[in-house]
Amino acid sequence: MAFILEAAAQLFDRDGLAATTNHIADRAGVSIGTVYQYFPNKQALLYALTLRHIDSLAARLDAVCADLRRREPPFVDTMTVLATEIAALHRDRPRLHALMHQNSPRVPEGLARLQTLTERLIAEVAGHLRRCDRGAEDATVTAATLVHALDAQLHHVLLELPDEVDQVDRLVTLALAIADARRPA
Repeated sequence: MAFILEAAAQLFDRDGLAATTNHIADRAGVSIGTVYQYFPNKQALLYALTLRHIDSLAARLDAVCADLRRREPPFVDTMTVLATEIAALHRDRPRLHALMHQNSPRVPEGLARLQTLTERLIAEVAGHLRRCDRGAEDATVTAATLVHALDAQLHHVLLELPDEVDQVDRLVTLALAIADARRPA
């Protein structure tokens, strides 16, 4: 099944929604019946890729966040590390990531996994805001604003820009602006 998902990822990234299940089967080297045995349609393939992406993102961020908690770097360094990881996990196959964000089926299991990841990231950022004395009195609200703004910036702006644009710098600049706007005077 992993080889079918990899073929789908390649073709969705190259062709967008124009990728057909027949082309995916050809690319994977299997019959169309084999694809349909695991995935009833193209949307199911896209959904499976989205879940795989959420799981990869969660695993990588868990490791990075554990290291940040251990090291306790300054806030700008913390945000640079987080932005670097998030950008790296979206840098390969940007068209696929945009497609997943815009078109993946919104079903309860997937939404719950995404919500859990978002809540964990908000809690992590809030902890760093408190540790670094940033984000005013309500670090959780500041962290939620920051996480959702970075998500929007990444998925609605940066994935559309050419590779030479420094995504990390743009994400860090946005994060610092939000944190500093809520910083006590």
